Amino acid sequence: MADQQETVSHRRVLSIAIPIVISNATVPILGAVDTGVVGQLGEAAPIGAVGVGALILSAIYWIFGFLRMGTTGLASQAIGAKNQPEVSALLVRALLVGFGAGAVFIAFQSLIFAGAFAVSPASDQVETLAREYMRIRVWSAPAAIALYGITGWLIAAERTRAVLVIQIVMNGANILLDLWFVLGLDLGVAGVASATVIAEWAGLAIGLWFCRDAFALAGWADPKRLFDKERLWQMASLNRDILLRSLALQMVMISFLFYGARLGDLQLAANQILLQFLHITAFALDGFAFAVEAIVGQAIGARARDVFRRGVVLSSIWCAVMAVILAVVFWVFGPMIIDVMTTAPDIRIEARQYLIYMVFAPLLGIAPWMLDGVFIGATRARDMRNMMMVSVAIYLGVLWVLAPVLGNHGLWIALLISYVARGVTLAVKYPALERDVAG
Repeated sequence: MADQQETVSHRRVLSIAIPIVISNATVPILGAVDTGVVGQLGEAAPIGAVGVGALILSAIYWIFGFLRMGTTGLASQAIGAKNQPEVSALLVRALLVGFGAGAVFIAFQSLIFAGAFAVSPASDQVETLAREYMRIRVWSAPAAIALYGITGWLIAAERTRAVLVIQIVMNGANILLDLWFVLGLDLGVAGVASATVIAEWAGLAIGLWFCRDAFALAGWADPKRLFDKERLWQMASLNRDILLRSLALQMVMISFLFYGARLGDLQLAANQILLQFLHITAFALDGFAFAVEAIVGQAIGARARDVFRRGVVLSSIWCAVMAVILAVVFWVFGPMIIDVMTTAPDIRIEARQYLIYMVFAPLLGIAPWMLDGVFIGATRARDMRNMMMVSVAIYLGVLWVLAPVLGNHGLWIALLISYVARGVTLAVKYPALERDVAG
């Protein structure tokens, strides 16, 4: 961690990135097991209920993704500055935000769930079971949200193996409890929800154990430091800008899905299949973005421009290697992957028409992913927010021009151009950022 601040090597980059890539790869497995286990009940409603309930809760929890990114940026800079009391205080602040947000979520669950089902209505049977699922699972909201902060803090400290262990233990416990509660005890949807609640609290407990050194120093709970107005405002403004940036990015994806739905059921189904390629891309490139977050943040805290630059270069090289590998895999094995995802001949044919865009997606994603990591580590969330707004405007303009003429091809071109816009707009801001790092 701190001992490595003056050296950036290929090994250091990979030691941060690879555990994150593996950790991300475990995420879809849990969803598949949840669906598979509840599918053994032999009814459609429980499957739909778990899917709808999990989607609603995930969307709400996603709002607090700023806690992960903001904590990584601030904590990595404090580590670089060798300000251990502030490193500890940042973890405690993140935990307080997580526990507080989770408590509010529990207190107002009825209103939140009513609003969610008003926007996303389901059949009476599915909604009843989904509400049962959510009423149970909401009790792990403080743990689930606090884990964003813990994850961000561990990434800042370059302890991504701990993040991987937390994810594996959480998912492993969830899967085993799913099998026991649903197939063994016949608890149905309630069993799936209860398994997740126990697993998320277990994940929090393990995360706190990995962060135990943050509580080793006297004064980690000093109210004057924890509630320092200047530092609280810095945290609040940073997280606000990250949230606005993330909402703008989400608007791109939502508009993509909605416009795709207007093109017809066949195009919508094909796009849903192809979006899995983008999820794989995100899971893979995230590891290197997280690596550059930690290295850049520590370099800024240590005021080391050379370390900053080398961290960006080496992380980008490995991100590019991963992107090329993905592009080749998608090009060679893409048709087979599509065939695995669907047995419908018409959807297979339709999806293959747009496979070329999946090949270009990882390559065009190098710049936006890496520069997002750089700006998060530098806590330059305002630049991220502003450049994202510009990128969204470019995306909507391209969509407005191309989609009516090219249909689904225009939709995919607009999405890939949004990648380019994100990379170019942040690249314009990068030289000033590097100049601000003291040599």
